[in-house]
Amino acid sequence: MSEHRDHTVQPFEHPGLGRKRAKATPKGRQVEPSALREIEALIGDRPRRRDLLIEHLHLIQDHYHQIAAAHLAALADLMKLSFAEVFETATFYAHFDIVKDGEPSIPPLTVRVCDSLTCAMHRAQDLHETLERTVGAGVRVVRAPCLGLCDHAPVAEVGHHFVGHATPERVLSAIADGDTHVHMQDYVGYDAYVAGGGYALLTALRSGERSIEQILAVLDDSGLRGLGGAGFPTGRKWRAVRGEPGPRLMAVNGDEGEPGTFKDRFYLDTDPHRFLEGMLIGAHVVAADEVYIYLRDEYPGAREILTREIARLPEGGPVIHLRRGAGAYICGEESALLESLEGKRGLPRHKPPYPFQVGLFGLPTLINNIETLYWVRDIVEKGKDWWNSHGRNGRVGLRSYSVSGRVKEPGVKLAPAGVTIRELIEEFCGGMQDGHRFHAYLPGGASGGILPARMDDIPLDFGTLEKHGCFIGSAAVVVLSDQDDMRGAALNLMRFFEDESCGQCTPCRLGTQKAVMLMQRPVWDQDLLGELSQAMRDASICGLGQAAANPLSSVMRYFPEDFMTRDAAE
Repeated sequence: MSEHRDHTVQPFEHPGLGRKRAKATPKGRQVEPSALREIEALIGDRPRRRDLLIEHLHLIQDHYHQIAAAHLAALADLMKLSFAEVFETATFYAHFDIVKDGEPSIPPLTVRVCDSLTCAMHRAQDLHETLERTVGAGVRVVRAPCLGLCDHAPVAEVGHHFVGHATPERVLSAIADGDTHVHMQDYVGYDAYVAGGGYALLTALRSGERSIEQILAVLDDSGLRGLGGAGFPTGRKWRAVRGEPGPRLMAVNGDEGEPGTFKDRFYLDTDPHRFLEGMLIGAHVVAADEVYIYLRDEYPGAREILTREIARLPEGGPVIHLRRGAGAYICGEESALLESLEGKRGLPRHKPPYPFQVGLFGLPTLINNIETLYWVRDIVEKGKDWWNSHGRNGRVGLRSYSVSGRVKEPGVKLAPAGVTIRELIEEFCGGMQDGHRFHAYLPGGASGGILPARMDDIPLDFGTLEKHGCFIGSAAVVVLSDQDDMRGAALNLMRFFEDESCGQCTPCRLGTQKAVMLMQRPVWDQDLLGELSQAMRDASICGLGQAAANPLSSVMRYFPEDFMTRDAAE
């Protein structure tokens, strides 16, 4: 007869102490009742959908100036999401200040000092260090990537109030006065826009007086291309979305985060309805019943304007959702933008399928940049001949150049497409600043490369810069002088890409980090940096990693004298 063995796990037993049972404890983070009550009161009757997660995180951040772990757990419970899902989303975005258990609270007022290239050229580092030493209790000072006010460099943000041409005295004065709220400039409101003929085209389209095919034909003939950087033909994109089975959606890319770029902010702050009419025309053409406007969080003034003016639009159009970014440059990439709109981390998607096929919430989605939509009304009303009558050096159309750096008159310059950098500086920007000699320029923002002053006759437009290792992108032009360090400029830009890499793919995540490390050395290993740059271009998932090395490669290619001078000094 075989021996029976009891395989039941017995409780721990110690001689003389009797049998002990393990104490049952709840698993995972527990929701604090007080925190749950606070979040319930804050969210109120707003929907608990997953795509609103980032909006709800903004509510907490705005109210408490930070997001405690207990509030994250309460929000997760309220939205029926796991704590991990909420935590990973909240920590992805720079504008959410997460306070973990046991950590001290964050001061109620934050001052952000821009450290992107143009502000760095205007001694932003000195401003930051001075403010850190002089601000009082209850204020923290942090570095920030481009704030979209490069024409007012250096720039600091006190709460939601922007201080242009910032000095320690001006920033401290804003803090002392409690001047932390949004300031808006005068703009063309609904009544003034309608009085000037606004929305007549949209009305004609909706009534059938103008046909969809007429609109598309004008866009095709004008050659209007996407002005957010990619330059895809607008008419062709609209036709592609129309060709997909419905229902369809529309998403507007207002996440203008490329250092040196501020044209979208300018148009939203001055003439928002021209953009809104173009957006509504696009939505009608592709039969989108809902439109999502994704606006970078660094533009609170534009957000207030849009909130106010969208409410004045007549009924009968698509449902418009205005969504806030949260400090993530990568969300300017169209598929990352869609992920963020769905309430997730802004991780770029693998393509195909493309957004016009499988976009927001899995539906065919039209994605356009703000400036692209801004020009739709003028082009259709005035005709392709009007648009094509502009241009220089064999190019056609108009371009909005965001110009900053060492020029006397920085700002958004509406100029003929194909203007050269020399023409742009002398005719539109008042020349170089006194005491500065033109030395180099970025034709297309942080990722568009750097060219020397001797290459000043290249038309600034799509397709003219690629053979030189550069591109026009969003037409963000930064002008450098003989007083600027080219190696330092390239390092500043690479640090930006290191900070803004989403971390999804190894070539970008580690490539930017490795490049920064190598670029900080007194003597650059140009062969190794060249190999690293090529690996990032070949293997990164999205344009951030693929283009991050462009400034580095340009400096090594076009500015050998800067290396010889530095190496000799070392």
